[in-house]
Amino acid sequence: MELKRVVVTGLGALTPLGNSVPEFWNGLVNGVSGASAITRFDASKFKTRFACEVRNFDPGTFLDRKEARKMDPFSQYGLAAAIEAIDDSKVVTHAGFNPDRVGVIWAAGIGGLRTFWDEALNFAKGDGTPRFNPFFIPKMIIDIASGHISIRYGLRGPNYATVSACASSTHALNDAFMLIRLGKADAMIAGGSESSINEPALGGFNAMHALSERNDDPATASRPFDLNRDGFVIGEGAAAVVLEEYEHAIARGAKIYAEMFGGGMSADAHHITAPHPEGLGALNVMKNALHDAEMQPTDIDYINVHGTSTPLGDISEVKAISSVFGEHAFKLNISSTKSMTGHLLGAAGAIEAVASILAVKNDIVPPTINHFTDDPEFDPRFNFTFNKAQHRKINAALSNTFGFGGHNASVIFGKVK
Repeated sequence: MELKRVVVTGLGALTPLGNSVPEFWNGLVNGVSGASAITRFDASKFKTRFACEVRNFDPGTFLDRKEARKMDPFSQYGLAAAIEAIDDSKVVTHAGFNPDRVGVIWAAGIGGLRTFWDEALNFAKGDGTPRFNPFFIPKMIIDIASGHISIRYGLRGPNYATVSACASSTHALNDAFMLIRLGKADAMIAGGSESSINEPALGGFNAMHALSERNDDPATASRPFDLNRDGFVIGEGAAAVVLEEYEHAIARGAKIYAEMFGGGMSADAHHITAPHPEGLGALNVMKNALHDAEMQPTDIDYINVHGTSTPLGDISEVKAISSVFGEHAFKLNISSTKSMTGHLLGAAGAIEAVASILAVKNDIVPPTINHFTDDPEFDPRFNFTFNKAQHRKINAALSNTFGFGGHNASVIFGKVK
């Protein structure tokens, strides 16, 4: 069986750096931090009081107010990103559009936590009589976002959700890629969304000592690879990628951003939250992605790393990169865009895939901002693109995401051959 080629024909993004792909990319290239004091709720009693929030978002621009109230913010975010990507791609408006051959795979790590929290609080305040919103369950469940996107456009192809913590939306991209590659769909809308800047999420991550507590300087709190990094900064938002079979895209005259060459998946099988100390799962997932793409390590020019700004995570990932790429590791352009967006949890993979695709298209490596002090754990020969974007020829880019539970996923994008 001949495998199909897969290309990117549409992008969408709703992020702490801006509510569209151009705004997001402009923020990345200019090294803008999306972190600031939390406005969603009173965080004054929490150990961490800042986050990377989406700002100036109005679901009323694309949803009836009544319909918007039936959706958790994570679904609203997802639909917004998908609308931008589908409009960009024009995949549903061309003359040969077949809704049975276009599907959606959408991801979230947590989903409708805001909805669950609100309903639980309302019940606790009552006398024990069950009075729940009839949309409680449909607002909360993770797969509902893919449902909303497919309903909006009448897409009757494969439709489901992927959940693997912070690797969730990279798994969505990998699944969509495989379906098109095997000829089971002409195009797929894949991505992820998250809206978890709320009391239970902040409190839970604080209890794990996972979050930065640099409340005196939120804008510089996310410090991947810096000696004084002290945890990740929680973020929110969404990103969507339209993946399409190459010949299908060419036949309709689609704009093509990049080609998706392959993806990898693996498990640490080590610990529920801590990475393997030698980066074994990360090593395997990158090797698997390279094998799937039929590429050599030297074919990769840029890695958008998971790089969350945690003391152990950053080290284990760089160890894995060293093992996979050998001496070529020092020729790689490496950056963590989480230094600007924060960690979007289940949406991280999708937003970092968009960053990688745009890096390939524009031959620009977005920076790792907030670097102040070198960490002697890292060989100084690594190019972490500290503090300023760099113009580099990027023929192929790899993006990593790793999730609690030991879930690992990578994707590879490059210039169309």
